Parts: sequence; C-alpha cells; structure tokens
Amino acid sequence: MAKIKIVVDSTTDLSKEYLAKNNISVVPLNIVIDGVTYEDQTEISSTDFLTKMKEADSLPKTSQPAIGKLVETYDELGKDGSEIISIHMTSELSGTYSAAQQAAQITEANVTVIDSRFISLAYGFQVEEIVNMINKNYTSEQIVEEIEVMHSNLRLFVVIGNMENLVKGGRIGKAKGLIGSLMNIKPIGEVINGKIEMLHNARTQNAVIKFLMKELDAFLETKEIIKIGIADANAEQLVNKLMNTIKDKKNIQHFDTAVTTPVISTHTGEGAIGVFYYGK
Repeated sequence: MAKIKIVVDSTTDLSKEYLAKNNISVVPLNIVIDGVTYEDQTEISSTDFLTKMKEADSLPKTSQPAIGKLVETYDELGKDGSEIISIHMTSELSGTYSAAQQAAQITEANVTVIDSRFISLAYGFQVEEIVNMINKNYTSEQIVEEIEVMHSNLRLFVVIGNMENLVKGGRIGKAKGLIGSLMNIKPIGEVINGKIEMLHNARTQNAVIKFLMKELDAFLETKEIIKIGIADANAEQLVNKLMNTIKDKKNIQHFDTAVTTPVISTHTGEGAIGVFYYGK
C-alpha cells in the first residue's frame, strides 16, 4: 500500500507542533495589509495579525495560494510514489479548494482533493481524523467516505466580532451592517453547506452563551458529544465564560482552543469566536 501524505492550507487553526509532528505540509494563503503581502502563519501569526488589523488604514485582503505553489508541493511529496490527500477550507469562502483541484490535474502525483466544507478548528479536526485513519491503514477512498460522514456530525457556529469587517469584505449587506452597528448586536451564524448562514442576533455575551447552549442541547438530543472546539479573535473573556458554562452544565471538561487564522478574523472581526460540536 502506498504511503499517504497530507497537504492542508494555513486555516486549520492546528498548532505548528501538531502539523510538524505529523508531517503535514502546509501551503499558506496570503494576507495583504496596507499593500504589504504576508504568508499566513509563516510571515505573520494569528496574534500579530489582530494587532496589524487594528492599525491598518483599510480592511486586509486575503487570497488563495498560487496554483504553482500547490503543484510544486504535490510534485515534491509524490516523487517517492506516495499518495496525497489535500484537504482545504470550504470552497464557498475561498478559492483554495478550486486551486488545489487545478493543481492536482497538473502534477504527476496521485492527489485526492477534499473540500472540508468548514473553517477553523472544524476543518482542523477533520485533518486530525485523517491522520488517525492513515495510522490505521485506511485507503484514500475510505478516508474520503469517512470525511463525508463526519460532515453530517459536525456543527460550527460563528459569533461575529465586528460587523463592519463583514460589510467591507462584501460578506453581508450594508443595511444589515448598519443595523448591527446601531444596535451593537452580536450576530451568530452557522456554517451550513460550506456557507455562513446568519441565524440569530444577540445583545450580550450572556445571550450569545444562552443561544450556543440551546444549540448544544439540541445537538445532544441525537448525538453523544465527542469533541468541542473554540477558536477566537481576541475574545478570551467570552471563550472562558462559554467553557465554564459548558463544564458546569454538561460536565464536559476538555476543549480544543486556538486563536483563529487571519483569513477568518479578517471577515469576522476582532472579538469573534467559532464554536464547533462533533458527535456521533
């Protein structure tokens, strides 16, 4: 059986230590801040980005990796005959998956491209599961099938930190952005079929937590929780409140946490959090 290697983009929100330990190749997206281009996670960290975004004259822009960079990565990894699984953030929010598909057609390596249909830690969790499956000698076909099943067992909620970022980035209408600014609401969306669909407007942190707990209750009616992940863009107070509430009310003690990628916080703004539930 051919060895299977993994390629991801820079939006998994997995630690550099985990990626290195499991020999996962990362092809970074690009971040442009006031005309200066940075490679995500190699030339700018998630924490440094939040500082630069605050100081920037205009909203930072993001772009997918060049197809040539992906081809180069596939060629290098596949030259020993290895198969490659290249999994990427949802195709509904980035052109990275499409670029990977095009690169897979160009390279001579055997590449299977997967649309994770999610972002942040909900995407990263799929990468962790692929690592586990490779260690159990799953074939690439079996891995694709398992990831499809995973998608139906994942829910990812996004609490917007700054409506103006969504408006400037063209991810939401100006009228809604104006209402959000006037009322100081905290919109909550869910990633459904790869897109962020707005579900609810909360006024306070407590209201955010109440909504997320209600959704967790609904999730637990049909599934046993396996993992909860929380990624944030400088929203430590809200994250801690949410974790403490879940610990107290659900007796769930372990959470995956991360500062979310600039590619996400560019659009969701400082103060945003992403929360995923996974169960079976």
